[in-house]
Amino acid sequence: MSYNYPPEKLSVYLSDDAGSEFTFYALLEASHFSKYWIPFCKKFDVEPRSPEAWFAKKLGEKDKGTTYAQECLTIKIIVDGRDTNAVDKEGCQLPTLVYMAREKRSGCPHNFKAGAMNALIRVSSVISNGPVILNLDCDMYANDGDAIREALCFLLDEKRGHEIAFVQHPQRFDNICKNDLYANSYLVVNQVELAGIGSYDAALYCGTGCFHRRESLSGAKYPKDYRNINEAKNNDNRSVDELEKASKVLASCSYEKNTHWGKEMGLVYGCATEDVLTGLTIQCRGWKSMYFKPNKPAFLGVAPVTLDIALVQMKRWSEGLFQIFLSKYCPFIYGHGKIKFGAQMGYCNYLLWAPLSLPTLFYVIVPPLCLRHGISLFPKVSSLWFIPFAYVFVAQNAYSICEALSCGHKLKSWWNLQRMLIIRRTTAFFFGFVDCIVKQMGLSQTAFAITAKMVTEDVMERYEQEMMEFGSSSVMFTIVATLAMLNLFSLIGGFIDIIFLDFGALGNLMCQIILCGLMVLVNVPIYEALFIRKDKGCMPFSVMFKSMFLASLACLLPYV
Repeated sequence: MSYNYPPEKLSVYLSDDAGSEFTFYALLEASHFSKYWIPFCKKFDVEPRSPEAWFAKKLGEKDKGTTYAQECLTIKIIVDGRDTNAVDKEGCQLPTLVYMAREKRSGCPHNFKAGAMNALIRVSSVISNGPVILNLDCDMYANDGDAIREALCFLLDEKRGHEIAFVQHPQRFDNICKNDLYANSYLVVNQVELAGIGSYDAALYCGTGCFHRRESLSGAKYPKDYRNINEAKNNDNRSVDELEKASKVLASCSYEKNTHWGKEMGLVYGCATEDVLTGLTIQCRGWKSMYFKPNKPAFLGVAPVTLDIALVQMKRWSEGLFQIFLSKYCPFIYGHGKIKFGAQMGYCNYLLWAPLSLPTLFYVIVPPLCLRHGISLFPKVSSLWFIPFAYVFVAQNAYSICEALSCGHKLKSWWNLQRMLIIRRTTAFFFGFVDCIVKQMGLSQTAFAITAKMVTEDVMERYEQEMMEFGSSSVMFTIVATLAMLNLFSLIGGFIDIIFLDFGALGNLMCQIILCGLMVLVNVPIYEALFIRKDKGCMPFSVMFKSMFLASLACLLPYV
């Protein structure tokens, strides 16, 4: 509401899928506070303009938040921007502010976030009908008062603005610890990968921090004679009560029945990553998209601060992305002749996260087992065939380090990224792969796993001290611990065999020793959580027992 933008052209909608009375009355109180906060922000050029974020920086603490149960269908226009009496303490007009809790009934699919977004699109078309829509997740806030004006520079550009469907900002966070323990900053992804895809006019829609053209988001194809954005033509003179009543029909759970919503209109249903899929369908209708990464982040959010939450989020993403690849929306098929081949390849860089788990699992299981039993998988160090393997290994890691450092990573944060890549691929991506295959076989239905980001004070303290958080008997943690122990046992056992039984085998097994050694080094925090740490975030005894048993069994099984 405090953006540097004409308030009569600005409308703010809050979609509360929980339908909580507490959230509604909190928003009502926020509307009263805005009469003081907005003139304060503009008078003193306050940044960021989210009260919580600004006061947190001043006071050094943050609210923890609460989750509430679901209620009824509610649409309430809290501030009517048409009302000349809706002004702040300086007498300036306030933007329209609307609360919406759509109807949800058992037995009637509500389609998670995509359904909520589509209901917002319809309701806003009646109340304000703005030509541009900005969507933000509930855990993100505006960090730059001029972000709207900057995005409109793309959408209103005289040469290419008429072609652009949406302008996507990168996801950036304000709670990343010093060395990015869980690799949540995505510096290389934001600065290199997403920017590269954007150069093909096919920036990915990431679900938040995105400015949309209403027409393209509502299903319109790009008309070649389309030239510019028109002002919102909403001359509806109905009263607030009449607008609320008319809007409720559009937010009912039965409205979408026998319509194109969720198929050809709005966000596409049936996928856990509906944002990426929707962006792809928009581009295949002839529109282009822009990726914009300003030096000052336009929006900041909250990154996961525990490993469990981070992996649950990654599982949902990898599963949904692979689901797109296996569906009729595969970029190589659905996008053929509609988007550039480079863009198709760029999409698949993410759509194939899940199957990437298979070769990773092979490399963290097979080489150590073969090392333990003296089986060589790679050429001898003295062989000329060793050179290509060494070159690929050294060149890839040298390039990765240089790329990371140039994007703002520190060497330790790059090392943390390597650990998280292994953990993600061997757990979250693998489960995402399995679940996606099961759903493709019709044995399960699409579900949406919500990422809970509220944590206790002791968890936050460990996160700030860069201590990995475990503390539960998750299956994913059992896999992580088992693979760590397998490589440790194999490395120790392999060295003992070489030293006391066959020292000449050292040259044959050197590559596997290096791989196992690196796996052991990258898993040092796992060993600490298993054997050294005694805090609540350490590995539970049950996980330690199962991992040691499974790793020992894998090492000893061929001898049985």
